[in-house]
Amino acid sequence: MDTSDSSTAPRAETPDAEGSEPAARRGWRRWAMDTRPLRRPAYRRLWSSTIVTAVGSQLTAVAVPKQIYDITGSSAWVGAASLAGLLPLVVFALWGGAVADTMDRRKLLLITNSGIAVTSLLFWAQAVAGLESVAVLMALLALQQAFWGLNAPARSASIARLVPEDELPAANALGSTVMQTGQVVGPLLAGVLIPVIGLPELYLIDALALCATVWAVYRLPALVPLTGAAKRRAGVREVVAGFRYIAAHTVLLLSFLADIVAMVLGMPRALFPQLAAETYAPWGEGLALGLLFAAIPIGAVAGGLFSGTFSRARRHGWMVIGAVVAWGAAIAGFGLSGNLWLAVVFLALAGVADMVSMVFRGAILLSAATDEMRGRMQGVFTVVVAGGPRLADVLHGTAGSAFGARTAVTGGGLLVVVVMLGLALAVPALRRYRV
Repeated sequence: MDTSDSSTAPRAETPDAEGSEPAARRGWRRWAMDTRPLRRPAYRRLWSSTIVTAVGSQLTAVAVPKQIYDITGSSAWVGAASLAGLLPLVVFALWGGAVADTMDRRKLLLITNSGIAVTSLLFWAQAVAGLESVAVLMALLALQQAFWGLNAPARSASIARLVPEDELPAANALGSTVMQTGQVVGPLLAGVLIPVIGLPELYLIDALALCATVWAVYRLPALVPLTGAAKRRAGVREVVAGFRYIAAHTVLLLSFLADIVAMVLGMPRALFPQLAAETYAPWGEGLALGLLFAAIPIGAVAGGLFSGTFSRARRHGWMVIGAVVAWGAAIAGFGLSGNLWLAVVFLALAGVADMVSMVFRGAILLSAATDEMRGRMQGVFTVVVAGGPRLADVLHGTAGSAFGARTAVTGGGLLVVVVMLGLALAVPALRRYRV
């Protein structure tokens, strides 16, 4: 890799692959998803568990706001519950990253996945008992997000120990595609199941799905720290050391800034209801709203399914820059679209760009950081990914009220393009980074 700005990460032992794939693939296979990481048993176990939980977690993600709205009849309470989960997510993701750098990551995944499963069972128990308490729901949501904040950095950081460096983009594409598919299938499945089996059972299905994850993690090899990190304690000092590490490695800092630029300036989901009610009302408000929310995840899934070519790219920095610029251009095109179907196409293209950005930002974080810092890098990554869209909701909601929804969306997309190109020109570390 280009080490002009980053430390070379030590390579850990990688489980043997069950066979190898030809270096050059011909015809349509050049475009199809790169499945080489699935030849490695340990990664395959981790990825397979994600297929089930990606859908199960979305059942709970739908059930919680639905139950809160049924109790209160207020969207404000639904929004408040979302914010109630944000603080524990941020705190425990940062701390969880430090913990992941000081203990066996497999053990941490076992503890946290079990905790999430127990939380889902508690969600089910309160629903069956008919408590109808918003306070209980918000407390359980905060607990769930705390466990998830501890879990996500360890899970992501473990991937670099399960596959070789040249397969990291492919592994990220596989994982991201499954998660995006869950965001499409899960809510649709929840909408079908609630009238048939009832809302409480959604929580129970999620809890049962998490049992598959716990079993898959149990079968992973030990993922102990490669250095003497286990002798350290995961406290505030270790969290601060992670931020210092980011500041000292410009390529890592820029990878975070790229996501912040794309999401904060260019994620227009807060304006979807207004656009559905005003601009796209002739197509039917309900249809328009559903298509707008589904378009980006559908585009991301399509990008993942045809990720074979870009997952083998070596200029990871340029891939991030190009993806963020493409995201901004697609969002600007969406803002200029008065036709619903054209708008959906632009959002789907934005989803493809977002998938490419996720794949290569994730690969940079895993390859440019040393193993003893990967947990903390993934903790910050979790905070950025979770917090950016929420900040965007506030920014775009305010701008949409002041200037109009389409103007706010178009302006945000153009700002993404300008700011990202400006960063790439001003700081060469990202565009020079390659593996």
